[in-house]
Amino acid sequence: MLDFIKKQIQDSYEVKQAILNDVNLVQLIEKACSLSVSAYRKGNKVLAAGNGGSAADAQHIVAEFVSRFYFDRPALPAIALTTDTSILTAIGNDYGYERLFAADN
Repeated sequence: MLDFIKKQIQDSYEVKQAILNDVNLVQLIEKACSLSVSAYRKGNKVLAAGNGGSAADAQHIVAEFVSRFYFDRPALPAIALTTDTSILTAIGNDYGYERLFAADN
């Protein structure tokens, strides 16, 4: 079990190192942050979505925005688009999952 735990930690470390070494990915992260800050400064909200585990990640980051992230502060408006399972499954079933976030739904 100890070897398994160490391997999981090592794998996580290697992923983070790969991210740090990927200049394009770091720039995309910076752009996402800038877009979010810009949206908030204009009085808008951040919308987040994902598929599978990434849907859970979207819900987590939205919870951090709405609750707090590192320090107590006023809530930031954000919505995880993947939290309404009734709408997600109805649209996906009736119209196709590629239509879930289409503007004309």
